[in-house]
Amino acid sequence: MHSRSGRWVVILNGEIYNYRTLRHELHALGHSFVGSSDTEVFLAAVEQWGVTSAVERSAGMFAIALWDRRERRLALARDRMGEKPLYVASMNGSLMFASELKAFRSHPHWRGVVDRAALAEFLRFTYVPTDSAIYSGVTKVAPGTIVTYDFGLESSDRAGHVERYWNVADVMVKGAANRLLDTSASLVDELDAVLRNTVSEQMVADVPLGAFLSGGVDSSLVVALMQQLSPGRVRTFSIGFDVEDYNEAHHAKAVAAHLGTEHTEYYVSAKEAMGVIERLPAIYDEPFADSSQIPTFLVSKLARTAVTVSLSGDGGDEVFGGYNRYAWMERIWGQVDTFPLWLRRGAGRLMTEVPPRAWDRVGQLAGTITPRLRFRTYGDKVHKLATLLQLQSREALYERIISAWTEPDRVIVGAGTRHEPRAVADWPPGALTFTEQMMLADMLGYLPGDILVKVDRAAMAVSLETRAPFIDHRVIEFAARLPFAAKVRGGTSKWILRELLDRYVPRSLIERPKMGFGVPVHAWLRTELRDWAEALLDPRRLRHDGFFEAGVVSDVWQAHLDGRVNAMPQLWPILMFQAWLDDQQTQRLEQSAA
Repeated sequence: MHSRSGRWVVILNGEIYNYRTLRHELHALGHSFVGSSDTEVFLAAVEQWGVTSAVERSAGMFAIALWDRRERRLALARDRMGEKPLYVASMNGSLMFASELKAFRSHPHWRGVVDRAALAEFLRFTYVPTDSAIYSGVTKVAPGTIVTYDFGLESSDRAGHVERYWNVADVMVKGAANRLLDTSASLVDELDAVLRNTVSEQMVADVPLGAFLSGGVDSSLVVALMQQLSPGRVRTFSIGFDVEDYNEAHHAKAVAAHLGTEHTEYYVSAKEAMGVIERLPAIYDEPFADSSQIPTFLVSKLARTAVTVSLSGDGGDEVFGGYNRYAWMERIWGQVDTFPLWLRRGAGRLMTEVPPRAWDRVGQLAGTITPRLRFRTYGDKVHKLATLLQLQSREALYERIISAWTEPDRVIVGAGTRHEPRAVADWPPGALTFTEQMMLADMLGYLPGDILVKVDRAAMAVSLETRAPFIDHRVIEFAARLPFAAKVRGGTSKWILRELLDRYVPRSLIERPKMGFGVPVHAWLRTELRDWAEALLDPRRLRHDGFFEAGVVSDVWQAHLDGRVNAMPQLWPILMFQAWLDDQQTQRLEQSAA
């Protein structure tokens, strides 16, 4: 779209939720509008306030390319938390940008060479981090930044000038220095007002709108507020599985009935879920290996049958302290660290001598006695605990928890050594507790690299737009000022969200052990998916491709098949990369034929 003056040309992917407020302000300043889109409002904002201020005033999810015809200057901007992707490549004198890697393939200067250091990071985290890309010569515009390229100079600037207009790390540190001191009840009232405003903005749409509903705290609160704000019944969607340990559909149905939403649920067979796997490389474009990508695609597909926009509860865990590690890490580590390392290492080795399946039986018995000990994949958690006991510091403990492969260079041929620990330094000294540092690290890494990628790509594959109220920057800025006890209190995670949700939904419908959103891929790899996996992990193929050490992979695969360990977290990234390689080859052949 061109600006009214003709100076600016913009490509905008995403949504600016507060565009109506900006439009009203700009109208008062003398601007007139032809249509009703947020893109036209953004262009007017650029003409009125300049590029940086226009982006700073925009609340939403977006990837923006803005060309200044007068100054011959290109600005690429990405939303604050990185909901929308924006890749940049510089090759043979050409600068390319796109929302998908596959778009670069059409350029004659494109050379797709896998970056082995990025591959190592992918194996470690199951996603390619936000500061890199799977191909050499390609980067991502970082969340909360504007990158400017000046083509008006005699020697064009192809490196780009990076300007950070919003930084979640700064927000967390400033919030910790300016804590809210109100009573618990008033804090819940303030959160209610902040979330209502955000949800209200995100419900503005000229197409059918609904919400994902798992029946957990985050999605239930979003739906509860939507129903409060909606004149009619909100459309909600959930999927179920016949495997009880992975099924939350009945919880979602109970919450939907209480709130009075128009609820749709669909039970997915194992065959149907596995049928999604062959589509994953094309859907995700870049290697991606969070196996909950499978149900995420399926619930997106279900929602798209009735709506075009769907709100979700994503980000609630990172922003409000929802992961179990936030509740127990410092307390448990304080107890563990009192024992000498040699004793912990010995106990850890003994625990791993017992196979996960045997520990599962112990877990079933413990769960009948104490419901709080009823966990899915109990044996896997015991093995993980055994590994954690052998670590020397809480920083190493956090790093181990978030890693699939702790030493990816052991399995990758020619891997680089670029990795730095993801734990965030305590800066300035004393500003954040270690638990808050973990939350910040997750908001910088796991949230934009995994959670937001997973949902955005799955939804876009079925032409569904998703919106996440919990990661609106105003919600994050409010949460950063909360006392930590408002997030985690007495071992209870997301305390303030639960208190707010109590106003809309009985706690009895919500309270249960955290399940996540997954499917039993670890079991399928030993059964229905075995032939598919063995073809991708064939040692001859691995040696031919030249990315993975065939012997190491074969040992891990055999250990998984024997049931000695659940190696799905290590195997799934390799399988997804191998499947992605196949998809890249198919694309090359199709392009050559065209």
